[in-house]
Amino acid sequence: MSLSNVQKKQYRLIGHALNPVVMIAGNGLTEAVLTEIDRALEDHELIKVRFSIMDREVRSDLIAETSKIMKCEIVQTIGKVALFYRKALEPNPKLSNLLR
Repeated sequence: MSLSNVQKKQYRLIGHALNPVVMIAGNGLTEAVLTEIDRALEDHELIKVRFSIMDREVRSDLIAETSKIMKCEIVQTIGKVALFYRKALEPNPKLSNLLR
């Protein structure tokens, strides 16, 4: 499910106006956080997640682990914010950030 460069560019343009929907801090990837990310990806398809962790190495590992667990693509990372994409099973035009 690899995204092409054209798709990534388009998703980055859309993602620029988005606000983070989930924030991950000291507790890391808890079950509640993963559930919320899964729900947000299913509803919106393209979401921003803020990783409020100071250590860059740990933060990049958490971003990669989130992508692996949620089976989603990392579109972009800037600082502490990551942009994730996963195609919804049944996209809702009222909720999807891609169909609005």
